[in-house]
Amino acid sequence: MSEEIAAGQVELIPVDAITVLNPRVRNPKVFQEIVASIADIGLKRPITVTRRDGQDGPRYDLVCGQGRLEAFQQLGQNEIPAFVIDADPQACLVKSLVENCARRQHRAIDLVHDIGGMKERGYSDAEIARKTGLTHEYVRGIARLLRQDEQRLLRAVEAGQIPISVAVDISSADDDGIQEALQHAYENNTLRGRKLMVAKRLVESRRRRGKGLSNAPTAKSRLSSDALVKAYQEDTDRKRLLIRKADATRNRLIFISHAMRELLHDDEFADLLKSEGLDTVPKKLAVRMERQELSR
Repeated sequence: MSEEIAAGQVELIPVDAITVLNPRVRNPKVFQEIVASIADIGLKRPITVTRRDGQDGPRYDLVCGQGRLEAFQQLGQNEIPAFVIDADPQACLVKSLVENCARRQHRAIDLVHDIGGMKERGYSDAEIARKTGLTHEYVRGIARLLRQDEQRLLRAVEAGQIPISVAVDISSADDDGIQEALQHAYENNTLRGRKLMVAKRLVESRRRRGKGLSNAPTAKSRLSSDALVKAYQEDTDRKRLLIRKADATRNRLIFISHAMRELLHDDEFADLLKSEGLDTVPKKLAVRMERQELSR
């Protein structure tokens, strides 16, 4: 890319003649900083475009510099300095994706979409890794996340709830593997505190409802009653399981308290406990044993 820019020419081109092939949503705060910087000291680096013929004259496809272009538009400028390079639309789009991936700062979800864009255009994982400077393993993991249509995980990444690396690990693991991935993320300080709790809820939601998201209103209206019944049944099953566990715990406690009460009535056993300094019992257990004694 740098060699092509060096060979390209810097021209003043109309901002309304530029097409953004790979549009991105900008962080408002960062974008306003770009606008303020350009307003104060001017454009430090021209944008990069490629020229193509249009019905009303030359048109330009943006390769790099969407933020700078939009800043010029907000400032009311009609022209912007640009490096004009030779590239067909397909190559131009790929160069834009590579340029976005190579940025030092980018949102994780943008990186995912850019890698997906290159995969859609037939590039292998190895080619994408070579063009972007990312590791082959990382690109392969992202491609798997997209191929498996992990919409729920992608939405969590976009919202900044979990790191993309953790999302990739979750997508390719079973229940035990997911817990290991969360534990590993905790130990590496990748997920701590509230983010860890959010990640656990996400995993549970993905397990119960699936990895996809249904955005069609008609589908939601058709499935609402079935979904309600299913949620009610799942909640009932969980409560029944909780009741069974509580009953089992209560029965064990009754057995333990009864056994301890009988053993403490054995003078030799009581003397042995006293000699070993073990002649006290937890307060709650002592209270239960006393109640059993009174009820006899």
